[in-house]
Amino acid sequence: MVPDLTMRGQEDPHGRAITAHPPTVGRLAALVRELAGRPGEWWRLVGFDAERPVHVRLDGLVWLTTWPPGHGGPVRGRVSTLVAGELTEVVIAESGVTERPLRANRVRVHGTPAHGGSPNALTNPGPAFAVSLHAGGPGPAWAAPGQVSDR
Repeated sequence: MVPDLTMRGQEDPHGRAITAHPPTVGRLAALVRELAGRPGEWWRLVGFDAERPVHVRLDGLVWLTTWPPGHGGPVRGRVSTLVAGELTEVVIAESGVTERPLRANRVRVHGTPAHGGSPNALTNPGPAFAVSLHAGGPGPAWAAPGQVSDR
């Protein structure tokens, strides 16, 4: 057998079985940070609904959420970043409730109950809509990239 030195089209040139692993939290954070720096690719997809948050899937791992004033919901992603407006993360723990504001263009890694963290939620305390990007974890249910979800 002559090896293919160009290795075109091969994920593993040695013919070993490759196990797909989910992206690390660091990779998800880098993905969200990179995407936040390119709003021309997704800003036109921001949707506004005064009754509930609007979620728009950008690809298999990342989605965009627009939060109306006074609304909130559970944290569904492993990482998020605020790109416009105000958002506060509410963490419920045995020691009590903690509210931490998200800072614009800073990536926040969220703990989840399945991974030893506390239940948490995001809420918009401000007078205007907030826009955030999220990645990883169980996002809202949808059919295809660019599709809006009402969940």
